[in-house]
Amino acid sequence: MDKVSSDSLLAFGNSGIGAVLVLLGAAVLGGLVYAGVLWLLRVLTRGNEWRLPLRGALLRRIRGPLRLLVPVLCVYAALPAVRDALSDTVFPFLTGGLHIVFVVAATWTFLALLHAGEEAISEYYTTDEPDNLKARKIVTQVRILRRIVATVVVVLALGIVLMQYEPFRELGTGLLASAGIVGIVVGIAAQRTLGNVVAGIQIALTQPIRVDDVVIVEGDFGWVEEITLTYVVVRVWDRRRIVLPITHFVENPFQNWTRTSSDLIGTVFLYVDYTVPVDDLREELHRIVEASEHWDGDVAGLQVTDASERTITLRAIASATDAPTLWNLRCEIREQLVAYVREHYPEALPTLRTRVEAPGDGGTPIGADGG
Repeated sequence: MDKVSSDSLLAFGNSGIGAVLVLLGAAVLGGLVYAGVLWLLRVLTRGNEWRLPLRGALLRRIRGPLRLLVPVLCVYAALPAVRDALSDTVFPFLTGGLHIVFVVAATWTFLALLHAGEEAISEYYTTDEPDNLKARKIVTQVRILRRIVATVVVVLALGIVLMQYEPFRELGTGLLASAGIVGIVVGIAAQRTLGNVVAGIQIALTQPIRVDDVVIVEGDFGWVEEITLTYVVVRVWDRRRIVLPITHFVENPFQNWTRTSSDLIGTVFLYVDYTVPVDDLREELHRIVEASEHWDGDVAGLQVTDASERTITLRAIASATDAPTLWNLRCEIREQLVAYVREHYPEALPTLRTRVEAPGDGGTPIGADGG
């Protein structure tokens, strides 16, 4: 048995056992303190409308990391009391291990607090309401900023842990010696990724899109479901998902139907014969929208917008509170106007007129109005 092993065994004599008992007692005390901290969180977050979402999110997210962090802090606090009872071999090893566990637990706790804050804000500023512009702004900013901060914290924590080991320090020194070449290579390789991160920060600040915005991208209609630092997920009306790099919304034009408000004006086109009574259809349109639960009571009208050699074009317009409601209103208007024309003015349906002349009669028509 070598000298190091002998010293380690000797360290766990009578004084070593006492030191282990002290550290175990500190860990048990940490468990009790953990229970007290949870009780204190329940008390502090009990009450008003804002605290209720925060209370639920905190209690869901914070239990795991606190169960590790609080005992580690108590053991850390007890280390000076057992310093003399541990050998010079055991004490640095124990201190280094506790330091790493502490960094991991503290990082985990901080990330849990970030998640709890995001959940509480998302529950308080719900996007399920029709007029949710303010909520969508806040939720979008919080989600993107939480991801940025979490990424930075994890990278810093990883660096702190790796710096505890001498081999990694030497590796870092070697990398710094060739920093010029490595920097160029990494810069070229990460150019697109860094561009996405910068675009994500830009979108978080300027907000051309927000969570739950109604957008038209790649020719599809959908809702912004998720915004990350590098990509955006758009939920299409037929439940498909379009995943786009976040730079797409910075570099390319797109339609945002809820940029300032969710209310919209929709159009319905009808192609009918010249003989149709436009005033009657205009009155019928107002009757349809006034009886509809989808109309918001703001805009409704019907105009002749075009005339060809065969038909005239009627454009009916109406407004609704949001895009899905407007779609249902447009379909309702189209169905009922077509049924009204077919029932009351069937002769006004599009008709193909033909002029036929008898041979040698000098152009006298012998028939017209062919269907």
